[in-house]
Amino acid sequence: MKNPGWVDLQVNGHNGVDFSNPLLTEDMVIKAAEELFAAGTEIFLPTIITGPMELYRRNIPIIRKAVESHGLLDRIPGVHLEGPFISNTPGAVGAHNPDWVQIPSAAAVDELNTEGYIKIITIGADAQNAPEAIARARELGIHISVGHHMANYAQVRAAADAGAELLTHLGNGCPNLLDRHNNPVWAGLAENRLTAMIIADGHHLPGELVKIFIQTKGTDRVIITSDQVEATGYKPGRYHVLGNDAVLEPNGKLHNPEKKCLVGSASTIGMCMNFLESLETWTEDELVQLGRTNALKLLQ
Repeated sequence: MKNPGWVDLQVNGHNGVDFSNPLLTEDMVIKAAEELFAAGTEIFLPTIITGPMELYRRNIPIIRKAVESHGLLDRIPGVHLEGPFISNTPGAVGAHNPDWVQIPSAAAVDELNTEGYIKIITIGADAQNAPEAIARARELGIHISVGHHMANYAQVRAAADAGAELLTHLGNGCPNLLDRHNNPVWAGLAENRLTAMIIADGHHLPGELVKIFIQTKGTDRVIITSDQVEATGYKPGRYHVLGNDAVLEPNGKLHNPEKKCLVGSASTIGMCMNFLESLETWTEDELVQLGRTNALKLLQ
């Protein structure tokens, strides 16, 4: 399949560059961007995971300055904050540090948005004050995705009522064992107003589950993301990634054996789209919709 220019709404880092690194520099941002563009990612959102407020105050301006000084605003139109307003429950918090999880509020959203460069914030739909924070973010033009939570259907619906539009990597950011009926995966699938972002690297979700999610939501309500981290491009081995002692397997799976969770992805969105194509389920036009068009519509 010809690459039409993939759009990735969740890029934590690339080949040695971590956008959540407290020592991030403008040169690092541009290095990652140039390599991503060369690999077939046309537009992306640098993603900063759960951290202290000082990290957001430092790194968001650095990313924005690097992007603006190189004339890349059309290709890097903002950042995605995956936290800090998520669940600190083991499993739901995933590879994030639970000590940095914060309770959301309208005031906290305002504090984060001083640069006016945030495109998406991931919030746990079960977090205290979640609807208030979601409503404030939407007033500011920030898109809200819910995830890394243990939210039930009522809480997911309340988030959608407040203005949430997306689900962050549906099927991940939750414990390995869930209630068979009352869980955040079914709640997200059942809420028709929410578009599901899913990681199609072949490790976060098995192919058959990717098929079920897309069949349930429809190709107009799914956006493929990579969730790639700094280990993308590394050789198999042990690395410290996103605060985790992680193992990158020869097959590309990146995980924390102790926590029994994945630590982001070591795949670009182009690699994810190749996996999706290998499932032989969607037309080329539908694949473009999943890997480009739906994300572009959100960013407009």
